[in-house]
Amino acid sequence: MLVTSDSEIKVLLGKLPKAELHLHLEGTLLPHRILSLAQKYSVPVDWNEVHSRYNTRNFTQFLELYKWATSFLREAEDYALLAEDAAAAFHEQGIVYAEITLSAGVMLLRKQNVTANFIALRDVFHRRAQSGTGPQTQFIFDAVRQFGSAPAMEVARMAADLRNEGVVAFGLGGDELSVPLSEFHSAYSYAAEHGLHLLAHAGETGGPEQIKDAIDILHAERIGHGIAALRSTALMNTLAERKIPLEICPSSNLRTNALNIQLNSATSDLSQHPLPKFFRHGIPVTLSTDDPAMFHTTLLDEYSAALQMGLSLDDLLVINRTAFEQSFLSDPARQSFLVQLTPVSPES
Repeated sequence: MLVTSDSEIKVLLGKLPKAELHLHLEGTLLPHRILSLAQKYSVPVDWNEVHSRYNTRNFTQFLELYKWATSFLREAEDYALLAEDAAAAFHEQGIVYAEITLSAGVMLLRKQNVTANFIALRDVFHRRAQSGTGPQTQFIFDAVRQFGSAPAMEVARMAADLRNEGVVAFGLGGDELSVPLSEFHSAYSYAAEHGLHLLAHAGETGGPEQIKDAIDILHAERIGHGIAALRSTALMNTLAERKIPLEICPSSNLRTNALNIQLNSATSDLSQHPLPKFFRHGIPVTLSTDDPAMFHTTLLDEYSAALQMGLSLDDLLVINRTAFEQSFLSDPARQSFLVQLTPVSPES
């Protein structure tokens, strides 16, 4: 494909219909929305505090930010407002399909009405999609690893109950070093028996064995992050041979120090990210933002980052196509998106 300048590449990528598969809705909470929710609930918060908390430098700080920010999501209407913000941002980025992860485990911990929250935000996305001002969406219910196996089973049950309402998968996030993945086998088995797809965050801050366990014990169909695979050629071979996708989030990996951890280095930058290595090894990879507001990124920023790593525009078109191919869409819906991916010229 003949594209002669960075500006032309940005125009083309902006026009390209894109899919995003690893995105936490709560991670789209922008500072201005935090301030408005804080005012609603009479919580004293000023701009300096928000700015300081959003300047995360490691994974522990990120978890603290996530806990604090989501504490302002208390009612179904709060989730609806969040969905409005997110849908508008996705539309601006050219995202036409998104699989959105919801921290159902956190909602349950806070004794919220998960079904009411979900229906409120789902209806916003549905209305936006119908009006052409937001992406088509499906949803993933995420349990929190450090909360343990019993709460995870409760999340799996709720996900199964809402399977006909737009929930397509069950996943597990949180602290990889907290509870062994074997503890969650029952929850994953239950989810699979009830027709849900299976995901797991693995190999973000933990080692390659976390990815292997997610595949072998939990039968995860896609791996969230998975950058620890760079430390095991055998695991990379397995991922390539079995076509198990990695949902790669470069800015997140820098902001949480996950890349430093995997490289065993005090510092790291995009030039050291394993995305190009995985791509050239034949592992299916997709690009995502993870928690875009908290990591100060957009999907277009992630594509620009991939270019900085040495991937070509044609490589990025393959990666975007992979996101649709590895999605949990029905075959007819997937094909309807794939036929839209004929490259758009910058002039059109």
